[in-house]
Amino acid sequence: MIKSMTGFGRGEHSDGKRIVTAEIKSVNHRYCEIFIKLPRRYGFAEERMKAVVKESLRRGKAELSFLVENITEDDARVQLNMAAAEQYFSNLRALQKHFDISGDIDLGLLAGMPDVMRQLPDIEDEEEIRASFEAALRQALLRFDAMRAAEGDKLAEDIRARGRLIAGCADEIADLVPEITRAYSEKLRERIRELIGGEIEIPGERIACESAIFADKADITEEIVRLRSHLLRLESILAEEGEANGKKLDFLAQEFNREVNTMGAKAGDLRITNRVLEMKSEIEKIREQIQNIE
Repeated sequence: MIKSMTGFGRGEHSDGKRIVTAEIKSVNHRYCEIFIKLPRRYGFAEERMKAVVKESLRRGKAELSFLVENITEDDARVQLNMAAAEQYFSNLRALQKHFDISGDIDLGLLAGMPDVMRQLPDIEDEEEIRASFEAALRQALLRFDAMRAAEGDKLAEDIRARGRLIAGCADEIADLVPEITRAYSEKLRERIRELIGGEIEIPGERIACESAIFADKADITEEIVRLRSHLLRLESILAEEGEANGKKLDFLAQEFNREVNTMGAKAGDLRITNRVLEMKSEIEKIREQIQNIE
């Protein structure tokens, strides 16, 4: 099944103490990169959340964020950092003395200084908090994957349609090859007549030999066979379940280009050249779509 690398999902979970909201969004990227925004006090949950995301995402750049609304305060404790408070108090007294300012130092000012009062999660609740985060995240991932799968279906259908156009061009080229060889023989015969006149009989075996040499040089049967095989493989990859197929498809598109370029190099007929150009245009469009596939 084809999945797009771009998607969005949101999930929410309440465990009776807190409401956790998880959001995930992703964009195209060559590798799998995950960035998580967590409230500082919940940093201990980061690694598990990354592991959960990696179960669903194989390629793409994902941003994951969590919002926590506490219903009760049972999962938190406030810690006083007396050493920091004493240093702040000492420094404030030094400022008073230096600038000759009288008055008392406000307790609210002192308590509001960074790291004087710190809110910390209770150690015994860490596993419970991780479980709440994971529950919200898994809900978000369900919606995230559904969006990516829906977009992947559209990409797959577009790629299939372009594959059918390429196959049609290949069939037309295969039908043209015998006709082109016959036309070459006639042109060769006419050219020889122009050069030596009509009095001398043209050896039929010589014409046949030259035509065979031309047919061998211009033969693109092998390229057409391989191209058709690649098109069958394209359909097989698009139908695979549970795979990250973007890299496979990218490699296959390169193989398409290789065969079609060889056809173009061998083509001695404008009709084949035009079909080759059509196929190259469709292959480029397929490659653009593949850049969106996981």
